[in-house]
Amino acid sequence: MPFVPAPPKPPISLALLSSVDIRVGTIEAVREVPGSKKLLALTASFGDHKRTILSAMRSERPMPEALVGRQTLFVINLEPKAMAGVVSEGMVLDLGYADGLLPALAFPERPIPDGARAG
Repeated sequence: MPFVPAPPKPPISLALLSSVDIRVGTIEAVREVPGSKKLLALTASFGDHKRTILSAMRSERPMPEALVGRQTLFVINLEPKAMAGVVSEGMVLDLGYADGLLPALAFPERPIPDGARAG
């Protein structure tokens, strides 16, 4: 059966969109989160700082260590959230998960400085 995109979500204001801080970061390390079958802890560099960002992508990635060195997009101004005893300091943006597809990372077409903003 061919993929059918979900309908667009309701419009939001430009002000609301501009409040989301999306930045490029380089994944420097990936580790499994003890006690969780789903979570991976990503250590990402944003140029002037690093963050731990949890993602439920463990079952989707047979070789999660292959993510090390990849640049991708992250939301960095979410409230910190503890999951399985580890605090996540953001969210990685991936494509397809919400549609039941095997997720793929969103990444820049060429290397760009860590911490560069989207928008």
